[in-house]
Amino acid sequence: MNYIDPHIHMVSRTTDDYKRMALAGCVMVSEPAFWAGFDRSGPEGFRDYFRQLTEYEGRRAGAYGIAHHSWLCINAKEAENVALSREVIAMIPEFLDRPGVLGIGEIGLNKNTRNEATVFQEHLDLAARTGELVLVHTPHLADKYQGTRMILDMLREDGRIPPVRVCIDHVEEHTIRAALDAGHWVGMTLYPITKCTPARAADMIEVHGTERIMANSAGDWGHSDPLAVPELIFEMRRRGHDEATIRKIVYENPLAFFSQCHRFEFTPRNAAVG
Repeated sequence: MNYIDPHIHMVSRTTDDYKRMALAGCVMVSEPAFWAGFDRSGPEGFRDYFRQLTEYEGRRAGAYGIAHHSWLCINAKEAENVALSREVIAMIPEFLDRPGVLGIGEIGLNKNTRNEATVFQEHLDLAARTGELVLVHTPHLADKYQGTRMILDMLREDGRIPPVRVCIDHVEEHTIRAALDAGHWVGMTLYPITKCTPARAADMIEVHGTERIMANSAGDWGHSDPLAVPELIFEMRRRGHDEATIRKIVYENPLAFFSQCHRFEFTPRNAAVG
């Protein structure tokens, strides 16, 4: 079955991962701006990173028939530095109109601090003024519920971005319903340790349905699996879900969300079928 991974950090993965993903049926990836594995020392590091995302990474993906799209921001792990964040946010409009850019993300919270909230709101202001989609990172583990509530409150209080143009990512059992009820898309991240397993994601689909729900691997520098979405496909087939239901989660829903971006174009090149 062809699938899309709507959140994966391919600059941290080897080219062999692209090959394995293509063999498993991946036809598109969406790569949010992220932490480099260390805190960058200044804004020019982000300029080079944005060039990597928008000029170079697509070539690696394209060699394996995988379409590559990207998002731009300074991520929550580095947002405690408000002065640096403002310099990076001021730089983002230079890159927004490049082919393959989907919007602002992954913005959000890490430790739910005042500075992180300030930077989140300033990213929202940029997205509202430029009419961009938004991809939101919610915190890990014990910080997740409070951080998700803070994020939903800030989105509602700003009010300029239609909820359907925002994806709340890394949802779990205790946060998915609030995000869906607020009118947002949600992403379930299939992570070995800190987020959810394919089995838990399948449980959430069975409880909450398939509307405005996506699944991703969020593969990055740490312990993660770039083939996590095929693992969900396997789990849902094992439980007896029909192919149309599975395809909606792993292919049709990401296309529907991304298609709200006026720059979005996609022609499948990967011939893998299931």
